[in-house]
Amino acid sequence: MPEEAIRALITRWRTEPASTCNRWFLWDERLKNFGSIRRGIGEVVREIEDGTFGTAYKGSSLETVVGSVAEQRQIFKGADHAFLWKPKLRIPDIYENRENQLAFGQFLKTCSCCGKEGDLLAAIRRMDDLKIKGLGPAVANLLYFLHPTLMPPSNTAIVKGYNALTGAKVKLGRWGEYLAMRQGMLRLNDEYRDQLSNDLGAIAGLAFDVGGGILQPPPPPDDIEARARWEKDLSQVREEAAAARRQIEKEGEGDASHSRIQASLLDLGRALGFDVWVASNDRGRKYQNKLLSEGCLPELPPALAAAAGADTLKLIDVLWIAKGDQTVSAAFEVEHTTSIYSGILRLLDLAKAAPAEAAGLYIVADDLREADVRKQVMRPAFATIAEMRMRYLPYGDLMKNHEAMGRFGQGLKAIEAVSRVLVPEGVAGGAQT
Repeated sequence: MPEEAIRALITRWRTEPASTCNRWFLWDERLKNFGSIRRGIGEVVREIEDGTFGTAYKGSSLETVVGSVAEQRQIFKGADHAFLWKPKLRIPDIYENRENQLAFGQFLKTCSCCGKEGDLLAAIRRMDDLKIKGLGPAVANLLYFLHPTLMPPSNTAIVKGYNALTGAKVKLGRWGEYLAMRQGMLRLNDEYRDQLSNDLGAIAGLAFDVGGGILQPPPPPDDIEARARWEKDLSQVREEAAAARRQIEKEGEGDASHSRIQASLLDLGRALGFDVWVASNDRGRKYQNKLLSEGCLPELPPALAAAAGADTLKLIDVLWIAKGDQTVSAAFEVEHTTSIYSGILRLLDLAKAAPAEAAGLYIVADDLREADVRKQVMRPAFATIAEMRMRYLPYGDLMKNHEAMGRFGQGLKAIEAVSRVLVPEGVAGGAQT
């Protein structure tokens, strides 16, 4: 495709409300998901090494983390399909073959630990040499969350779009083909860096939208028949884009609800005598024309700021911090439309960084999401939650009792009274329901 046409496409990609640029790449929650997915990959590696991973995809830590990737907007929809156990084909062969499972775990561990391009490419080539049945470049969707500036995600639409942009003939399903596409994406990214990003999610998102028909370059003006088909297709895409914009408006309402709950928790925390912290990437958000960060701590307490995983802790939606010893008294993850999984992992990160402060951990969600929250915490991957007494706080109970708790409450007693323990005493963590 000529350079002028590609630049015009990128401009449209950046300005079209329904594009992955605006619906995913610039989505605030995208950045939060990196830490939780990386931690999930680490859990997969640990279980494989410990021999506790099991022999099935369902219920495994891999199902949890890949499911979280698949929830990251349309670009990753279906990312879990390649990992689903297909018993007739016996693929991907990492559930019943222990040697292949160990090799997969070592591959993820190596890619998690190393940060050099050469080391990552060598790990991919070693994995490719093993020819593990059914395990191919779909794994790149995990690698992207480990190394977004080095490894682009990959799926059918991305490959199709890349081929349309470059005239290449990359095929889906082979590591060698993926590496060739990656090299071409790096060249494209360098050439159009002024319009794209160091994060390869941008060029992959552009390719996805081209491959999915959201962006369609016009055919040559002299090809009348092709031009007519293009006009017809473009009309259909515009109708779909209008529907997508309506969905975006709905999601915008969800963002406002998220901010409303955060503002309530921040206000309540101050009323109960705590210092408060709002997620670092939400500090610029407003609720009722007031910045959420107003009246919040500008920095985490030194002990937390120096803790392992501090970058993830900064993204917890709301923290209540004791004014005396500056320990975390309560931590809240507000899950309005986002993955409950990610919020749980951030709370677990806090518990790991500061074990003595793991008593007040709250998932805050719409009243109708309680079943979803309980389903997530009962996954085997979250077996330790039973010991932490993580609680569920419904929006309705929070808002209904907010004023009374702020006026008459003390410490955590009031918030505990309107919340519910997610794993009752006597129930083994990770039990399936």
